[in-house]
Amino acid sequence: MALTNAQYDEIMREYQRRQNQVREALSAREREVYDRIPELARLDERIASESTAYARALLAEDGTAEDSPASRSGGGESGISALKTRIEEISAEKERLLKRAGFPKGYLEPEYFCADCQDTGYIGQEKCHCFRQAIIDLLYAQSNLRRSMQGETFNAFSLDYYPETMTDPVTGLTAAEMARRALQECRRFVRDFDQEPDNLFLSGDTGLGKTFLSHCVANALLESTHSVVYFSAFRLFELLADASFGRVDANEAGEMDRYIYDCDLLIIDDLGTELTNSFVASELFLVLNERILRRKSTLISTNLSLASIADLYSERVLSRITSNYRMLRLIGDDIRIQKRIRASGAD
Repeated sequence: MALTNAQYDEIMREYQRRQNQVREALSAREREVYDRIPELARLDERIASESTAYARALLAEDGTAEDSPASRSGGGESGISALKTRIEEISAEKERLLKRAGFPKGYLEPEYFCADCQDTGYIGQEKCHCFRQAIIDLLYAQSNLRRSMQGETFNAFSLDYYPETMTDPVTGLTAAEMARRALQECRRFVRDFDQEPDNLFLSGDTGLGKTFLSHCVANALLESTHSVVYFSAFRLFELLADASFGRVDANEAGEMDRYIYDCDLLIIDDLGTELTNSFVASELFLVLNERILRRKSTLISTNLSLASIADLYSERVLSRITSNYRMLRLIGDDIRIQKRIRASGAD
């Protein structure tokens, strides 16, 4: 999951583009304001002059500058306070003029795409949340996963493939009723995503729409700028093995951990298709348990029954799932086969 130099440069070019766009928009607003209120230019010059004096006064107070403006303003802390008061008074006058002319508050402040990092991508030495999202978006785009999910939205999820005549012996619900409930619960999951952390467990035979529903959830949350990391079970455990057995360097392993444990939503698709062993069982428990503790949401899709989950991974894994996940099951006939039959009939 670590970025190549080319990928990093591509993201940083986007941040540079954003910074340029913010500066250009601010310059345009400044020209507009100065044309309508010429006096603002004079006030800005006074603010710049007093701010320079204030900075020099602070340096002098620390003993790092001589001939302090603070001494010319009364000396010591009182001089520094007087400079600060003058800056505040000039700024207040500037705001009054802007308000009188009908400009909203903060009109001459930069409007960043991300106010937290001010479009630098970093907060101190740490990557901003928007940078982490940019990495996920880039990796999705370059892996063609976005393209494979294109069009897979809740509105495109059809209930026509789930018969009213087939009934689940455990719940007594029809295939259509179970699919309708799964769709409703996935919509609710997205709608309430920021209110309360929740988890989904989608089960059912092959070809019943579990991956499609997972893509619906992923698309909806990506559209609302949440970080979503999507793995097939095989790929997830392959990456975890690489990190555990030293097949990647420590930095890359640490970066991968952040993706897996800290993303807003982790989707594990087709659990049970990987080669299951004691390492996989242990890592699955760690991932599920850690994300529960961090109050991060996870979505699992699988062909396995709950009994098979316990047999393959452990009772502890089953306990975490049944206690912390909303259980959704689909039944019916393979939709891909149904589509082929309908297509051949139409011909």
